[in-house]
Amino acid sequence: MMHRNAQTLGDAIREFFEDNAELRGKILEIRVIRAWSEILGPMVAQYTHNIYVKDKVLHVSLTSSVLRSELVLCRERLVKSLNDYAGSAVIQDIIIR
Repeated sequence: MMHRNAQTLGDAIREFFEDNAELRGKILEIRVIRAWSEILGPMVAQYTHNIYVKDKVLHVSLTSSVLRSELVLCRERLVKSLNDYAGSAVIQDIIIR
């Protein structure tokens, strides 16, 4: 038996994140960080040793200069792919070191 004021779990979660935008932002940043290894695969992930988001910029440190050069060339496409994976415009740029 449903009550009139009952809401779905999805609606409750959406409402929670609307009221807690900072938390939602952090979760989306975590999605982007996870997306890095999901999209680029284990080969790139093994050369990635430091990755974080600050001020809508994904910072990535790589141990391979060859890989770094290749990824810098496709930064814009990576931004789009990572944001698509996260389901929101989480990052605006990527700094690859």
